Amino acid sequence: MPNREQFPIRTVAALTGVSTVTLRAWERRYDLLRPVRTPSGHRLYTHVHVEEIRRVLALVERGIPVSRARQVLDAETAPTGPGASGGPWRGYQDRMAAAIAGFDEHTLDDVYDEALSLHSIESVTRQVVFPLLERLGERWQKFDGAIAEEHFFATYLRSKLGARLQHRMRYATGARFIAACAPCEQHEVGLLLFALEARNAGLRPVLLGADTPLADMALALRRSGGDGIVISSSVGPYEGVLERDLPELVASVAVPVFVGGATSVRHRHAVTAAGAIPLGTDLEEGVRLLATTLFAREHAT
Repeated sequence: MPNREQFPIRTVAALTGVSTVTLRAWERRYDLLRPVRTPSGHRLYTHVHVEEIRRVLALVERGIPVSRARQVLDAETAPTGPGASGGPWRGYQDRMAAAIAGFDEHTLDDVYDEALSLHSIESVTRQVVFPLLERLGERWQKFDGAIAEEHFFATYLRSKLGARLQHRMRYATGARFIAACAPCEQHEVGLLLFALEARNAGLRPVLLGADTPLADMALALRRSGGDGIVISSSVGPYEGVLERDLPELVASVAVPVFVGGATSVRHRHAVTAAGAIPLGTDLEEGVRLLATTLFAREHAT
């Protein structure tokens, strides 16, 4: 399992850009990072530690002192299910839902920016954006105007996430991969969120967007010199995609092909039978599997 792979402190410093001296200081002074200790006292870190370091760096980038990082990280991972207080997340959801219902982009922007000023985009996405998308998806069958609300929020998210992704792409240096929605798949918000999560992990997504023919993904791969292809699919693909087109794509390229979204869960057997790798619906786990696969492939060649 990727979570069980362990790295010495110098490797982690190289992966994150944080010096070994700083990593030790974060552990001693601020209770950040709790590495495994070998019998001889050497520190060993996992992928979970690497992700935590990147989250701390994102907090510092937003002006939050390292001394407050543990408090913020603990708040972001606090339980939000039944019986839990839910922290600030329910408030953000309700305020943004009210703004969406009134098609009030100014208020929506204020609440979203407020959440991002205190929490990482990964936490806001997981605790606010996903529940809101689910809520809007449930409303469209029952209430007039719910489809318009969903489209309004999706358009807003495309604009915000696209701008953030383009800003961060300038600093990416990791493996490059093609990221596209499956044919007939119009919902690209999930793909944007995955691309942003991958970018935070140091990877370089090449975004093709919604409703992309598989042949065009292969063409973009060849021209870009990419290291993999990620296909996002939340609704059932049209007949023949999994049984015919996906196997043909896998056979035509010399890189791993991944399928993410609900389709990779509902049709997992068909995805694996085609020679592709299912990523599931969890962003962090999907990106971790993608990064681990591409990293292992790079160092095997």
